[in-house]
Amino acid sequence: MKYLIVGLGNIGAEYTETRHNIGFKVVDAVAQEAGVTFTSGRYGAVAEVKYKGRTFLLLKPSTYMNLSGKAVSYWLKTEKIPLENLFVVVDDIALPFGTIRIRAKGSDGGHNGLKNIAELLQSQQYARLRFGIGGDFPRGFQVDYVLGTWTDEEQKVLPERIEMARQVVLSFGTAGLERTMNTFNNK
Repeated sequence: MKYLIVGLGNIGAEYTETRHNIGFKVVDAVAQEAGVTFTSGRYGAVAEVKYKGRTFLLLKPSTYMNLSGKAVSYWLKTEKIPLENLFVVVDDIALPFGTIRIRAKGSDGGHNGLKNIAELLQSQQYARLRFGIGGDFPRGFQVDYVLGTWTDEEQKVLPERIEMARQVVLSFGTAGLERTMNTFNNK
């Protein structure tokens, strides 16, 4: 069984520690724990993790957030991975910081990365892990907030929440989506 795990984010050093790059942080944690490194591939950096008889292809799109669908579509087709084995890790301003919400499908919720993926796949029927980054910003400052860095308080809790998200990714491939949702949602 092969799974495509996509961490959404933006390439470039200026984005590395931003809230919008939590998807990259989560797939980095999966790769690091498995002792593998990312290599540059078409439309993104990829790494392959073998775990409990499953293969997880980790992807960090290099297309920037708003064109993430190009990378997702390419790797699904190239690796012949079915849509039900796609799992996208994304930031969510509608959820309190650190909240993890797993969904089997759904709308883009105003997230441009998810919107582009849905457009190119012509479907919203794919699983996603929404990682809450909070929404504590004044009206009109959403871009500054999501492209801003974590507060000192958030940075203290972030490693624990990223570890939880890493476990969610592995559970998705080994225990299945329903069981993963029952185990991890709202933790």
